[in-house]
Amino acid sequence: MDVKCLIVDDDITIAENTAEYFNIFDISTAFVTSYDDAVRFLEENETSLVLLDINLGERSGFELCKKIRREFDMPILFISARKSDDDILTALNIGGDDYIGKPFTMSILLAKVKAVLQRYEKAVSLAKAAENASGSTADDTSSKAEAQIKIAGNIYLDTSAHKLVKNGEETELKVREYNMLLYILKNRGRVVTKDELLKCAWEDEFIGEGTLPVHARRIRMKLEDDPDDPKILKTIWGVGYIIE
Repeated sequence: MDVKCLIVDDDITIAENTAEYFNIFDISTAFVTSYDDAVRFLEENETSLVLLDINLGERSGFELCKKIRREFDMPILFISARKSDDDILTALNIGGDDYIGKPFTMSILLAKVKAVLQRYEKAVSLAKAAENASGSTADDTSSKAEAQIKIAGNIYLDTSAHKLVKNGEETELKVREYNMLLYILKNRGRVVTKDELLKCAWEDEFIGEGTLPVHARRIRMKLEDDPDDPKILKTIWGVGYIIE
């Protein structure tokens, strides 16, 4: 079975009502209420996005998120009544793409899910097109070179494969990491504000700006020699980011 969205929540009422609401608006959705059922569902079915609660009875949504990240690359949106900064940062740092507090408004959640799905499916489509286009070798050398944007020194952004190339070694970038880095590169030399990144790079006005530092940190882990002392992707405190 192929679904757009899988809801993992031990509160069966919330899970069932949310799935029913999404299906009304043509977002094919299934739900499970436990860690083991989620693992089984993902092994047996195709899905594009996971809505994940933190509390899953004896198991944790954090634990499930780590397992999903090891095996899949779909977006993960946490939904939880737990709203402490520690919980939010943990969720984002282990691979969550966003954190939505309960109670939530169904229409806002639906809009957020639609926006994330649209970007994810577009990224998957572009990746497949790039893979198909890379079938030949010698004739593709110049086009591959054109697809690489120099960042600094021997560091490049490969726009055909959505990868960071540093000293000849390739590193995968998540969709939001890639979009964020590419947008800042295209506006090199000026400060890109947080609001601008949310609206133009991620095209999602519903995401809070608090997620930006987490993604900037992930980019620096792959980009910088010393992520704690960045020389390339710099933060202009209270404003945004710049690559000079």
